Amino acid sequence: MPPRSTRPTDKFDDDDYPAYTMGRAADMLGASPAFLRALGENRLITPLRSDGGHRRYSRYQLRIAARARELVDQGTKIEDACRIVILEDQLEEAQRINEELRAGRTPAPPAA
Repeated sequence: MPPRSTRPTDKFDDDDYPAYTMGRAADMLGASPAFLRALGENRLITPLRSDGGHRRYSRYQLRIAARARELVDQGTKIEDACRIVILEDQLEEAQRINEELRAGRTPAPPAA
């Protein structure tokens, strides 16, 4: 998934700032770099690239990867886990829009 929003001025508070290398991200998830590459191949997350071409991950992307890892650990195939996480995200967005419409507010556009 691409970054969700514009970047705040403080990178420490920015969930979308690509702060983590592939190795560090894999360590944090208790997964292998191949797992992270598979998430990219299945279009669940799209890491940004450093000037040298290395993958960099944000905290937001790591939370999504952690959810996929949870499903895979439960026996779900990685392709299916990615699809489930995408559908969960779409459902959450639809529910947010419905709540805003019920409250009489114009729904905010989805985060980019």
